[in-house]
Amino acid sequence: MPHLVILYTGNLDHVVEMPALCRELADAMLAVRDEAGAQVFPTGGTRVLAYPAPHFAVGDGGAAGRAAGAGKTGLSTGDPGEYGFMYLNLRMARGRTAATQQRAGDALLAVTRARLDAVMATRHIGLTIQVDEGPEVFDAKHSTLHPLFKTS
Repeated sequence: MPHLVILYTGNLDHVVEMPALCRELADAMLAVRDEAGAQVFPTGGTRVLAYPAPHFAVGDGGAAGRAAGAGKTGLSTGDPGEYGFMYLNLRMARGRTAATQQRAGDALLAVTRARLDAVMATRHIGLTIQVDEGPEVFDAKHSTLHPLFKTS
């Protein structure tokens, strides 16, 4: 933990560099600090996974966006078709303060907007970011990653 799972409409693959976004989001998570200045998320436990949905339906399928036209929506080139959507869900273990949770969410939003704002200037895309924490009813871990990041 923490795990950031990104679900998105497959039509975003050709306009968003998902591997770069995943790396930037992981780096942002690793940079989050608590009130004492300590790293919040363990390096070896931080994961960002992105899954495109090849089949999807969003809203009215793009009809309202096409009908509104570029001038009315503020989009510079108009929407090329079907809407896009991206959902980011950060799941973390219990015990972080509300302020730390807010910092994590704000960091993810800033990184995602830095990548998406230019795309959103030409396409209709919805973005949702949620931060969740336990309670887990079962939580087992087995890893050879964590020892790589332990400091002596």
